[in-house]
Amino acid sequence: MLRSVLPSRAAALVLVAGVSVAVLTGCAPEPTATPTPTATATADPTPSAAPALVSDGSAEDNLPVFTAVAEQVWGTEQRGEGRAYVDGLVAAGFDREAMQLTPDQSTVGNPAESIQFSVRWGEEECLIGQVGPSTGAVVTTVMPQLAGGRCLVGATRPIDW
Repeated sequence: MLRSVLPSRAAALVLVAGVSVAVLTGCAPEPTATPTPTATATADPTPSAAPALVSDGSAEDNLPVFTAVAEQVWGTEQRGEGRAYVDGLVAAGFDREAMQLTPDQSTVGNPAESIQFSVRWGEEECLIGQVGPSTGAVVTTVMPQLAGGRCLVGATRPIDW
């Protein structure tokens, strides 16, 4: 009876493969530690100055202070009261006589979905703000004046306080 040499050959191949893996693994370089950057102390950034009214500037120059006032009021419990925006803008130096404001209540007494307020700036531009549940945040922009020096379309309420 003849005996096959295949099992012996297969065993030899497995043995050679195993030895090769062991030898090659021993030749692999050891992982080296990567240095981690060390934290350095830095000075806290100084808070930037609050925007200020630039009375001889453009509407665009004054948009940052207009926006800052609106955001400050929006962050309070008075966010739904138009008067709070007007009072804040007056306190920042804007002219009350140049302002317009939409009602902060609907005709049936519900809180308005949106309040718009504006400041006419010069002869051609307006700073316009909008807040309320319909926007969910303060929205401000500079727009050209409408006919007659108005900034807002539609009904506005008197600013008589």
